[in-house]
Amino acid sequence: MEPWRNASGARDPVDTFTPASAPRSALSAPEPIATIPHAHRAELLDRAFTRAAGAALIKGNRVRLLRDAAENYPAWLAAIAVAEQHIHFENYMFCEDAVGAEFAQALMLKARAGVRVRLIYDWIGSRGRASAAYWRTLAQAGVEVRCFNAPRPLAHPLGWLHRDHRKLLTVDGRTGFVTGLCVGKMWLGDGKHGPWRDTGVEVCGPALRELDLAFAQVWRATGGSLDIADAATEPPEATPAGEVALRIVASAPGSTGVFRLDQLIAAAARETLWLTDAYFAGVPPYVQGLCAAAQDGVDVRLLVPGASDIPVLRPLSQAGYRPLLEGGVRVFEWKGSMLHAKTAVADGRWARVGSSNLNIASWIGNYELDAVIENERFALQMEHMFEADLANATEIVLRHRNRRLRAAVARVMHGQGAGPDGVERRGRGGRGGSASRAAAGALRLGRAVGAALTDERVLAPTEARLVAIVGVVLLGLAVAALRWPLLAAIPSAVLLAWSALALFAKARALHRERRRQGMPTTRLERTGVQPSEETSGASAADQPP
Repeated sequence: MEPWRNASGARDPVDTFTPASAPRSALSAPEPIATIPHAHRAELLDRAFTRAAGAALIKGNRVRLLRDAAENYPAWLAAIAVAEQHIHFENYMFCEDAVGAEFAQALMLKARAGVRVRLIYDWIGSRGRASAAYWRTLAQAGVEVRCFNAPRPLAHPLGWLHRDHRKLLTVDGRTGFVTGLCVGKMWLGDGKHGPWRDTGVEVCGPALRELDLAFAQVWRATGGSLDIADAATEPPEATPAGEVALRIVASAPGSTGVFRLDQLIAAAARETLWLTDAYFAGVPPYVQGLCAAAQDGVDVRLLVPGASDIPVLRPLSQAGYRPLLEGGVRVFEWKGSMLHAKTAVADGRWARVGSSNLNIASWIGNYELDAVIENERFALQMEHMFEADLANATEIVLRHRNRRLRAAVARVMHGQGAGPDGVERRGRGGRGGSASRAAAGALRLGRAVGAALTDERVLAPTEARLVAIVGVVLLGLAVAALRWPLLAAIPSAVLLAWSALALFAKARALHRERRRQGMPTTRLERTGVQPSEETSGASAADQPP
């Protein structure tokens, strides 16, 4: 009889791992999970969270939830105004507009007063939004400005894929902000478009050390020198400011800490899991985790921006919704100008706020920063904010009569009326964020094409059009390559030559670094010693050098 079945052939209530050396009695009587003390279960879960995120739980903090730019920007400027020692400002995008000018003036004022002001911006994020003159003016006033990952075609031909997507501000090691907001007037809105919806938190307490260390990590990646002692002046046990416990998850390219954490939260949630994401393009393991939670009775909801203003992205979005909807996940589309927040709240206990989107770029490719907060009062605030957002959202449901996606008005908080056909008609909304939505759509398109070629998953009917379109495009390219061979040969030759030059440049740089460090050239050589000679008891003097 199988060791995990009881005498009647049924499975035991709980399957537990038992070492092979354990007595047989241990196999026949596993301890039900309900009998495990609550403190022990909490310890196990805390350990799992720490290992998944790569970030320890830090107690003794004070956290304030900040909604939209109307609450975030004034708090940032107020903290900058009282800075006495240093300001660390790191953001994916700075815009040279009225908002960017206000922050530039605040930073330059403190730099001229003797405060050490360090600023990091991402090259792609700020390209075309802030001129060289903008950064030069800041530098001339004493602000130390660093650009993250400007193109280096020979040294790192594909390095531009990794971005600094973090949004971080710390002042004097006393006050910090972890947020999804960048610096630009679109977050405040104008006469034609409303303000972008976004979320951030203010943090005070021992967790500030981790925020400064996270900043130092990227500062060094840009070529700067910033010692830990300079970035964080107090140990994490010092100066409690409140009763909130949290983790600072500072992920880097290839680290996957946020991805593992998101997977773990989806697996651990018992009652609710409410997600808000600007550019959702979940990979199959995460989508399956959300669906498994929903099928296990967890109330899983996902709030995303409304339909894109780029027509081709509408079927891409629908294709991404279908596996979630069929798995029991409820999906809502925001009806405002732009939803840019990246948050999660689970079981009225855990909450996440920061820069990470639920897509492969944030999980694996970028530098990201998130605060994962374990506090019931804060989680309750997050739940209330999510419910308020649903009042301005449209729920996407499956109509089984024709198996097409239809929009139904969200009736979670307030019962709004629908149109004559029972379908809510929604306008196009704001045009912000189209480029990022296009990137998320491209990820979905790539997964659909990959599934069609490898048969790694069953394609949904709504993806038939996408696959057909890609097939037509590829066929057109093939015909063009046959008709005009140079069209294919020249780009291929350029790409190969570029790759070769990049490899040569990298080899030369490594060779120079080896010579600078005085490292000898090492080669593997055969010594000619047979195994019998190594064990024959010869003295050390008889062994080859």
